[in-house]
Amino acid sequence: MNHNGGAMKASSDKMYDKYKDYDFSDAKPVAATPHLAKFQAEAGGKSRITMRVDNDVLATFKAQAEMHGGNYQTLMNDALKQFAQGLKLSDVVRDAIHETLETCLTTHSTGRRKKLRAG
Repeated sequence: MNHNGGAMKASSDKMYDKYKDYDFSDAKPVAATPHLAKFQAEAGGKSRITMRVDNDVLATFKAQAEMHGGNYQTLMNDALKQFAQGLKLSDVVRDAIHETLETCLTTHSTGRRKKLRAG
C-alpha cells in the first residue's frame, strides 16, 4: 500500500520489487516514532506535502522528466526553488528554448552531415 492507502504500482516506485511482498499494514508513520521523526527532520532537508496542480502542468513535468531521465517531483521542486529565488518565468523559458534549439541544431547538423557524406 502507498501512503494514500492504494496499492503500489511497479511503475510508480523503483523499489517496488524489493518490498512488494512486505506487509506494512501495522507500521507506524514516521511522525508517530519520535526518534525517526527527529532523524528525518535533521537529515531530510525536505518536507512531504500534498498539493493540487492542474493536470496539464503535471503532464508537462512528467513528460519533461521522462525525456530527460529524471523524476517530475525534482523538476517541480527546482521550478519552485527558481521562482522563490526570484528567477523570472521569462528567464526559465528563454533558457529552455535556448537549450532545446541547441539540441535540435546539433542533432539536425549531425544528421545532415551524415546524409551529405553518404550521398
